[in-house]
Amino acid sequence: MLKQRIFTALAMVAVLLVLLLTLSPLWFSLVIMLLVVVAGWEWTNLIKVDSSSGKAGYLVALLAVLLTTGYWLGLFGAFDFGLAQSISYWAVGLWAVIFLWVQGYPSSAILWSPKLVLIALGILLLTFTWVAVATILHAEQGRWLLLLAIVVVALADIGGYLAGRLFGKHKLAPVVSPGKTWEGFAGGIFLELVLIATLLWLNLGQTLSALLILIIPVALYSVLGDLFESMIKRHSGVKDSSQLLPGHGGVLDRIDGFMAALPLFSLLLIQTSPF
Repeated sequence: MLKQRIFTALAMVAVLLVLLLTLSPLWFSLVIMLLVVVAGWEWTNLIKVDSSSGKAGYLVALLAVLLTTGYWLGLFGAFDFGLAQSISYWAVGLWAVIFLWVQGYPSSAILWSPKLVLIALGILLLTFTWVAVATILHAEQGRWLLLLAIVVVALADIGGYLAGRLFGKHKLAPVVSPGKTWEGFAGGIFLELVLIATLLWLNLGQTLSALLILIIPVALYSVLGDLFESMIKRHSGVKDSSQLLPGHGGVLDRIDGFMAALPLFSLLLIQTSPF
């Protein structure tokens, strides 16, 4: 299982790097849009949309929202960073509300578990994620900044997994995700500090304060994204969002941290621009 997980992860990294380094921001954003639609299909599984017509209708609605948002953002012309910033504010605010839901689970389920709420929530969160990717890509040095954001989320996940397996004793959110521990959380933050130290050593023109502001909150939000999907899966009685990625489950299982982290990264990027 571990070998399969590692092989799939390496394959995903290789494909991502090739696409990121060869495609224009427009085409990479469109490819990610297709990935988001796949994640939308998995979301219908989590929220128990069982009929084929219901799934198809949901995906058509999601794609329509994505394309409309892309048009408003100027994806096919001059990118509107002001609108992107406004969308990112809404995204970060929604994730702050979700944090309260995660904290209050299972009592909070009365607020978010109605199917209509979950339908709207999925479209909003997936659209916010896609907007964040497009925003980061259209920034100066956007490819490398998106790669940095990916590394930040990956390190939080890797540090959490390794430290949790080796030292984990104290549960982080036992009702939502019994496998996550405070030791794992600390392991993820430790790797982020190593990343910050490495970037400072490379002397790419950033300050310590700018890197701390950009990286640490994003890492914390990535943990929130992971906990949120765990809460939804626990409430639905589902282990994985799908079996598309051997050893990893589905696309949602891999991008849950990114869904929360990337909107915050794009917002902080617009405001601080440390690179």
